Amino acid sequence: MNRFLGRAAVAALAVSFAAEASATEWNVSVWGKRRAFTEHVEKLAELVSAKTDGAFTMNISYGGLSKNKENLDGISIGAFEMAQFCAGYHRDKNPSITVLELPFLGVNTLEEEVAVSHAVYGHPAVQADLARWNAKLLMTSPMPQYNIVGTGEPRDTLAKMDGMRVRATGGIGKAFSAVGAVPTSVTATEAYNAMESGVVDTVAFAQHAHLAFRTIDQAEWWTANLNPGTVNCPVVVNTDAYDALSDSERAALDSSVDEAIAHYLANYGALLNKWDGILAEKNVTVVTLSDDELAAFRAKAADPIREAWIKDMTDIGLPAQELYDLVMDTLKKQRM
Repeated sequence: MNRFLGRAAVAALAVSFAAEASATEWNVSVWGKRRAFTEHVEKLAELVSAKTDGAFTMNISYGGLSKNKENLDGISIGAFEMAQFCAGYHRDKNPSITVLELPFLGVNTLEEEVAVSHAVYGHPAVQADLARWNAKLLMTSPMPQYNIVGTGEPRDTLAKMDGMRVRATGGIGKAFSAVGAVPTSVTATEAYNAMESGVVDTVAFAQHAHLAFRTIDQAEWWTANLNPGTVNCPVVVNTDAYDALSDSERAALDSSVDEAIAHYLANYGALLNKWDGILAEKNVTVVTLSDDELAAFRAKAADPIREAWIKDMTDIGLPAQELYDLVMDTLKKQRM
């Protein structure tokens, strides 16, 4: 009997070790803390684990694996298998997707942001651009149009924005430069301290980030309708790690993207519905720019920056006009 039990125990251990050896565990690098911006990553991990009965799991690290500006570098060397980053942090590393950060593109909803992002991500030139970093684009992190918070006199005209020190990256930063402001591309995690110390006067974020990074706690006012653009922040996976997945694991991952995005949209929608109440609770004044000021902002920022982007990207060999047209065509189709 003892001999039989001994053999049974050894057999059970062998099965256990085999199962452990065949399990797939990915490390995922994001930053800050869990918030609306990362909910699709959390949901993706949940769905993949459920679909594979726990055989494929993801360990999501909030800043423990890499700095946010170095996530693409970490993906390139296989330091972790999945990461989130923002194009404006290092536009030279991912020039193709900066088309999505051009100011005043006219994207009105999170659903439209998903549609244009995924259309661009699917373009061969964009995939080749990210392949230089051994990165495969998986899904976007859709954000609404940015607006700014600040202290002191509200910056409700272009004249008042002249000389304004603003935390803004990518195309949004270029838009503010066009009206005489001075953009500073500190990271999201550094924005609160930059505002507190006076390095910047104002901070441009989407609503969730004003909450998550506490810039709203210092704010005296918030622009409700400036809407200069947004930042594009993909979730990518290391290509080698993706290729090493079994067919069933890859299917579990790929089939979970749409559901993860749907969860993100529902969660972010709930935040937007509470936003006015949050502003009132924190005694933040809502500032609305006039139609004339907004038109003047677009005239100075939209067309010149777009044309300069198309020229610059064409000069480095990207099909820039084609990428911009893809965004516009996708918006039209989305609204049919």
